[in-house]
Order: sequence, then C-alpha cells, then structure tokens
Amino acid sequence: MFLFRPINWASLLFLGLAFWLYYRYPGAEDMAAESSKSIYEFTVKDIRGNDVPLSKYQGKVLLIVNVASKCGLTQSNYKELNILYEKYKDQGFEILAFPCNQFASQEPGSNEEIEETVCTRFKAEFSIFDKIDVNGKNAAPLYKFLKSEKGGLFVDAIKWNFTKFLVNKEGKVVQRYAPTTSPLAIEKDVQNLLAK
Repeated sequence: MFLFRPINWASLLFLGLAFWLYYRYPGAEDMAAESSKSIYEFTVKDIRGNDVPLSKYQGKVLLIVNVASKCGLTQSNYKELNILYEKYKDQGFEILAFPCNQFASQEPGSNEEIEETVCTRFKAEFSIFDKIDVNGKNAAPLYKFLKSEKGGLFVDAIKWNFTKFLVNKEGKVVQRYAPTTSPLAIEKDVQNLLAK
C-alpha cells in the first residue's frame, strides 16, 4: 500500500507543519505591523492618492472592508454597506473600503474607474481608498496589522473580497467577518460598539 508507507505520512506531517508555521508566524516585514497598537498609527492613501492618517477616525467605530466591483458579492454588499452607513454615520460610524484585485481579478480598473463605478453604480457615500494588496509580500501594512489582530479560520490570509473587520472607538480590531457575512448581519455588533 503506497499511502501507508511511514515515509509518506512523515512527509505529509512535515509539509502540514511547514504550511502552518509559514502562515502562523510573521516574517520580519510583518513585525512592524504587529508592533502597532491600534489602526490610528497607520496612514493610507485615499482613492485620489492623498495621504489619510487613520488617526482622523479616532473615537469612531469603523468597518474596514476589501471591496471589488465585479464580484458575485458586490451588489448585495454595497447595498447593505450603504444602508448601514446611512443609518449610523451621524452616530460615529465610518466604513473604510479598500479596493483589491487579488481575487479573480475582480477589481481591474484604475482608481479613477473604481471611484466612478462605486459612486455612480453603487451610490457609495463612505470613504473609498487606494487599490491595495491585502495578502502576500506587497500587502498593505494596515492589512498586515488587521490580520495579525484577528486571524482567519485555518490561516490569517484574506480569503476573498468583502472580508470585514470591525474596529472599536479605541482603534482596536474586535471582530473579523467572512466575505459571505452580510453587512446587515453585523448591525447589532455595530450598535453595541457605538453605545460604549
């Protein structure tokens, strides 16, 4: 029996351990992101390329989302994100959307094209930022930090468009939601953080 030879099981065990260690323990470039205490220590670029220190959102509840315009989840997520934003923006709630083209090339356009699509087709009024990578060696420092604070199931990598991170008023990541989690399904969590 080919599969029952001890050498094959040992190899599989070693390979599994190597895979787990690779995704579980940060490399040197990730350590800077992990040393940050809150998202307020990061500066990102908006959709027009301007620097935006996240400290400007201090004292607000944030929902940080990697978005894409051509994903099967796009229509429902933008619709519900707009509902949440409209309902809670005056109570100290902000949505920070980061376009990303890493998943099946579903955000292929330039920043100008993305802005046009998001504002016209999806009527988004919340903040849209520069297109970034959320995984890999070129992942944005903010996303390295978010993943280090709230890892995913099995691995910390972002698995698809519309992964959501909920951040409290102190800039701490309190929850991570799967891409298939409806924005309205987390409304209660948003309400709870706004009440604190």
